[in-house]
Amino acid sequence: MQIEGFFLPESVVAQRKIGSKKRALEELSDLLVFASSGLTQLEVFEGLVGRERLGSTGLGHGAAIPHGRLKGVGKPVCAFLQLQDGVDFDAVDNQPVDLICALLVPKEATSEHLELLSMLAEIFGDEQFCMQLRAATNDETLYQLLMQWQPSCSSDQQAQPCA
Repeated sequence: MQIEGFFLPESVVAQRKIGSKKRALEELSDLLVFASSGLTQLEVFEGLVGRERLGSTGLGHGAAIPHGRLKGVGKPVCAFLQLQDGVDFDAVDNQPVDLICALLVPKEATSEHLELLSMLAEIFGDEQFCMQLRAATNDETLYQLLMQWQPSCSSDQQAQPCA
């Protein structure tokens, strides 16, 4: 599975100044609607918030993967925010989150949803790569980094969140 098919350049934003988890989810909802026509910002936002109510998607070490399966999504799409300052995301380690990748998949795409979540967790498990993501100063650089990502270890190793 290749990452480049899930992001549009317009759905990757660097150096965003956002002060809360709610505002981050609103921003991600806007970006995901742009990438997945046929949905409203409110539908996407409610889907992401509904998933967060089940348990935080904050992985720890500054990373989060809010996600959802929604009716009306034609194909999986992702949006990425790199924040200037971390926000409280109710992460498992209680640390602020500054790298957020949101994922939407079609309602019926259960296995693909899990595969994509696994791939995104692997990205956030690559400490060197996360350092590069954090160092990006503009949208284009951040997008290019994401498009160039390659797994750095064998698939049988456990990914650890970014440190």
